[in-house]
Amino acid sequence: MSVPAHIRFVLVGTQHPGNIGAAARAMKTMGLARLVLVAPEKALDDVALRRSAGAEDVLGDAPVVATLAEAVADCQLVLGCTARSRRVQLEELLPELAGQRAVTKAGEGAEVAFVFGRERTGLTNEELQLCHVAVHIPSNPEFSSLNLAAAVQVLAYEVRMAQLEGQVQPAREQGFGDAPASHAQLEGMFSQFGEALDQIDFHKGRAPESAMRKLRRLFMKADLSEQEVRLLRGILADTQRMARLAGTRPD
Repeated sequence: MSVPAHIRFVLVGTQHPGNIGAAARAMKTMGLARLVLVAPEKALDDVALRRSAGAEDVLGDAPVVATLAEAVADCQLVLGCTARSRRVQLEELLPELAGQRAVTKAGEGAEVAFVFGRERTGLTNEELQLCHVAVHIPSNPEFSSLNLAAAVQVLAYEVRMAQLEGQVQPAREQGFGDAPASHAQLEGMFSQFGEALDQIDFHKGRAPESAMRKLRRLFMKADLSEQEVRLLRGILADTQRMARLAGTRPD
């Protein structure tokens, strides 16, 4: 599969079908065809088709899913496009570096997703937590609001430039069982981490969200393999087993 075949653009909660059509056009002009729609407010209509201006095939092939987690479950790199600084602390990339990283990962055979939020409010904090890194387009601070399709065009262009400039690095050598962990595998590990921390009373009455945000940030940057996730989950399983045993012992 070619590099573009491993890269998808995910639109979350899009409010205007015309913007979906314009985004499809922006993608196709840069050689990208994988569009995923997450819970759009309205179905595709004639306006969307007209604004796609020849990219009707991109629209027609776009699956519609209920949640962002479902849209990126098999991805090894998820880049969330955001216009504002939020409480979710992620590594932040400019579009050029985001395009280069995406093309490099796709060149290794990894699945990559660029995620765009709603026209008015963008991505929620919970949705950004599902991303490995944030991407910020440094627009005019006095007039910073970018149309959805314009933001898609900027990132699609940077992906195209990274391809043309030969930014793809040689794929890393991977041994048996050393494939990169998918997004769904990481989410399963995070869920088990939360359960284990509760069982060992790690938080000691403090809100667990802060610790989990830091753990997410740590492991999202670590580029874990499937084998490494299985190792960590095995450790967590033993931790949970010992916590259950300790709970059954008399004081």
